[in-house]
Amino acid sequence: MKTLVKTFAAAALIAVSTFAMAAEGPGAKATKTNVNLSTADMALDHYIAVTTAGESAGVEQLFATDFNQKIQATNAQSNSRSAVVKLLKKQKGEKLNCTVSTDIIEESADYIVAKVTLKFENFIKTDLVTLERVGNDWKVSKSINSYK
Repeated sequence: MKTLVKTFAAAALIAVSTFAMAAEGPGAKATKTNVNLSTADMALDHYIAVTTAGESAGVEQLFATDFNQKIQATNAQSNSRSAVVKLLKKQKGEKLNCTVSTDIIEESADYIVAKVTLKFENFIKTDLVTLERVGNDWKVSKSINSYK
């Protein structure tokens, strides 16, 4: 009798979990999180969270379709939107050990240029970020990095 009760309990548990997964529907976990980028400040704050704190929600939404990143170093590099998005998704949850400061260099109704400074123990990374209004949202359209 005890075996029969255990069997029914196991079958009920399997049925409940199956129904719960089916209720979510296919691809429910693959949905993208929309982030509020309605102001330049929100977009800049989200950019900093994505690049320094490992935030991965809304990464695709944050960057303009023509986004380009340039890295000024011994060997200058240029990265496309897809390469940067892929890299940032890989870094999900990784937090940089640095202090962050921002300065607005130029601002208008439709664009903003900000200087984001990341101070690490042995070096400083400066990121000049251009954000543009695209429809009702703000998107990062350009990033130029340099190191000291």
